[in-house]
Amino acid sequence: MSSSYTNLLYHFIFSTKERQPLIVDEYERRLYEYIGGAIRGQGGVALAINGTADHVHVLAKLRPDKSVSDILRDLKANSSGWMHDVFPDLRGFSWQRGYGAFTVSQSNVGKVQEYIARQKEHHERKSFREEFIEFLRANGVEFDERYV
Repeated sequence: MSSSYTNLLYHFIFSTKERQPLIVDEYERRLYEYIGGAIRGQGGVALAINGTADHVHVLAKLRPDKSVSDILRDLKANSSGWMHDVFPDLRGFSWQRGYGAFTVSQSNVGKVQEYIARQKEHHERKSFREEFIEFLRANGVEFDERYV
């Protein structure tokens, strides 16, 4: 085969530092647009972005020459700086160090997009911590609950 073909789809989940509820309606849309633009800037495609006041879900298609850790490091660092510049009253805004990154098959893209679109409704019944632990367990990721 003379060419490489990929469809690298990821569901990312990351939270604000100490899960502070800082992503309020006033900032949310513009932050999500920035995140989408940052992913495009890395050669990827954001297929869905949504969350709640303390965390964000992103479904993205990435290039094979970009590592997940590099993409998320840059995305989180740059979006924090952007938030500080655009919304000066959020000088204390930052993201938690860690993140969740889960692969998604093309056949499940629609389901994941729906799930991400309904974040606010979903979190009326379930906390971020409960949700994240469910993701870790469903994906066979070993973890220590003290650090979730």
